[in-house]
Amino acid sequence: MPAIDADSARAALLAERSRLEAEVAETITAPDTMTYGSQAAAASQVFEQQRDLALRDRARQQLELVDAALGRLDDGTFGTCRRCGRPISPERLEALPWAAHCIDCQREIGRGAR
Repeated sequence: MPAIDADSARAALLAERSRLEAEVAETITAPDTMTYGSQAAAASQVFEQQRDLALRDRARQQLELVDAALGRLDDGTFGTCRRCGRPISPERLEALPWAAHCIDCQREIGRGAR
């Protein structure tokens, strides 16, 4: 299995971190005051606000994953599955540099296994 290029992984993680930080920092607009006859517009605004809040929450969670991956780079455990201890494939890390589990363990976790 080819070695993981730590410099490339760090660059990808830092770029993703910057993107996520910008996303988290975006202002979310509160709905306008509702007037008579504007219920549909108000409902759209509330929907958009809820969507934006959910996207921000997802970006925060993703930021935590990226920060954890940067920590694994620093402590020398990057590229090792946190569940089974086997190497994570370079292809998986190229696609998801913040991956903490090998594909087999991730599948099991996705099915509810610990």
